[in-house]
Amino acid sequence: MYIETDIDRTTDLRVSAQPGNLAEGLAPLQDVARDIAQVQAALAQLQSDPTDKTSKGLARLAADLEQFEPAVTFLGQVKSGKTTLVNALAGWSDLLPSDVNPWTSVVTSLHLSPGRGRADTSARFRFMTEEEWDHLLSRGGRMGEMAGRAGAEGEMAKIRTQVETMRDRAKARLGRKFELLMGQSHDYGYFDKNLIERYICLGDDPEFAEADADHQGRFADVTRSADLYLGSPVLPCNLCLRDTPGVNDTFLMREQITLQALLDSRVCVVVLTASQALSTVDLGLIRMLSNLQADQVVLFVNRIDELPDPANQVPEIEASLRATLKAHHVPDGAEILFGSALWANAVLAGDLDAMPEASAQALFAWAEARPVPGGHDIDPPDLVWSLSGLPALNSAIARRVAETEARPLLRRVARDALTLATAQQAADGIRIQQGTGAAFSSLEDSLTRFDALAAEHLETCAVEIDEILQNFGERVDRAHATFLDRATHALIAHLEEWGDDSPWQYDPTGLRLLLRSACSVMGSRLQAQVEDRYSAALGDVARHLYDAFGEAVAGIQISVPEAPPLPAPVALAQTIALDVRDSWWGNWWRRARGYAAFADQFRSQISAETDPFMTALKIDQSAQIRSAALARLSQALAHHRDILLEIAAATTGGQPPQTSLLSPGETDRQATQAAALHTLRAHID
Repeated sequence: MYIETDIDRTTDLRVSAQPGNLAEGLAPLQDVARDIAQVQAALAQLQSDPTDKTSKGLARLAADLEQFEPAVTFLGQVKSGKTTLVNALAGWSDLLPSDVNPWTSVVTSLHLSPGRGRADTSARFRFMTEEEWDHLLSRGGRMGEMAGRAGAEGEMAKIRTQVETMRDRAKARLGRKFELLMGQSHDYGYFDKNLIERYICLGDDPEFAEADADHQGRFADVTRSADLYLGSPVLPCNLCLRDTPGVNDTFLMREQITLQALLDSRVCVVVLTASQALSTVDLGLIRMLSNLQADQVVLFVNRIDELPDPANQVPEIEASLRATLKAHHVPDGAEILFGSALWANAVLAGDLDAMPEASAQALFAWAEARPVPGGHDIDPPDLVWSLSGLPALNSAIARRVAETEARPLLRRVARDALTLATAQQAADGIRIQQGTGAAFSSLEDSLTRFDALAAEHLETCAVEIDEILQNFGERVDRAHATFLDRATHALIAHLEEWGDDSPWQYDPTGLRLLLRSACSVMGSRLQAQVEDRYSAALGDVARHLYDAFGEAVAGIQISVPEAPPLPAPVALAQTIALDVRDSWWGNWWRRARGYAAFADQFRSQISAETDPFMTALKIDQSAQIRSAALARLSQALAHHRDILLEIAAATTGGQPPQTSLLSPGETDRQATQAAALHTLRAHID
């Protein structure tokens, strides 16, 4: 719904100052924007009649480029300054409230586009669904489910009380609108600070809130996600910065939302605080890191302005951080950067003089230790911006976006466009020659043979994928069964030796490592098999076209699509009861009669805890992988069927062009097409 609102605008967002080097580090995205513009121009040059299949196909490819918006997901420790950093990257010093209460389960996405303009819809806030709210009320979320299985009545009572408090607060704020909002969204043609805080910042309890705070946090308890659309004067192409709520909430709802956000992006920035870069208290964050590829991740250690001696402490922090990552089996190679969002926002606010004394001293020390080239000749705001680490972070993000998302998209669009354009040239040549002999008795015969060929390859591809996924499922089942055996035996042995008064822990990291390894092996096998099938299918397509039309189609450049990227197994990062360092299980086993007697029961309990990510891997993720691989082949075959129809039309009913081949207009058209094809080939090589 679109909302006309009377919210007071007395706290409009402050217009940020612009340092001269605000765009520093964005060169890879500038290259991407240039290449996208070149390919879009080439597509426009190749489109002739907007009603023919070739032009429609080229228009669809142009739309893919127009809609390209890579997403960068931000994770962070509590009080790491993650939201402050996102504000700085967006170029607005006070855009998002940086003190969002941990109870709010909100993913806030900043959709940045080049220029200063705003979209018709500048803000959209989505609310929790009835199913999500019922899950909280009836079972206390995933944490409540785990506590219930473990028999932790005290923990369940605590969670139930917190849920009821949250529900009562939401109803006090919303009244009769509470039920009506479930699953809905609010759209606005503008946003300001009051509006944002109304939806994503919890605010005070309504019973104790001041009169002028009536709007703050009104919808926060039921808001699921927020989308803000704004322009960026320095960003060369679209980019989405996704600020996640984190992983350490009472009900683990925020964890589920954060995991979904990770699935929707190929680049992740993990924000840590310099005073405690990473420790065992951040196990949820570590689990997420361990299930991402190293080239997807950038670690930004924030708040170095709080270090008394950053020059000497930063190397020590980096060494300690890498040791922690290695100890917890996080893949090697993640890029680690250091900086201060506070310094960056001081520049954007145009208020360097208001910087705290300790922060200013740390800045001077950091400037001496890491001098900026030409620093003596740089304006102070530009110098501080460089020292803040934001240009380095911009560069790290831009490189990853360019390599993991933009380049593959450009290659795919260029290949598909080249196939369409060269097929159109072949059809034009056939029209000029007044048709050519066909090997098939009729168009229907050719289409029947083509459809049979396509169906055969799709069926074979599905069988090959299913075989790999079945082997994967069997492998993860074996790993799961082995883990359950070991966990059960370890508990029984512990109880028999130490009794039920001694704490027991069993780290599920081993299971996660085995499952992650199985995912990696499956992914390598599947991508190789799928690419071989794609190649075989398109090879048969090329032979079919040649059999149908002979040498007239020899110039068509048929491209083999790339296998779709595999999703990271982020489901492995979700919290299970064995991750909770608590006495939950003690209450359960104390009620048992004989340790060995309840081994099967305990095995069932642990199995129930690990089943969610087993299901996510074996069923949900496997179905997603299968669907994506088959869809890409199906789409490629459909495109080539259109090409077959286009060429067939030229052989049977096409009319030669009215323009002479030697006329200036036709010569110019051919030269333009040749230049466009040259541009496309340059982005394939």
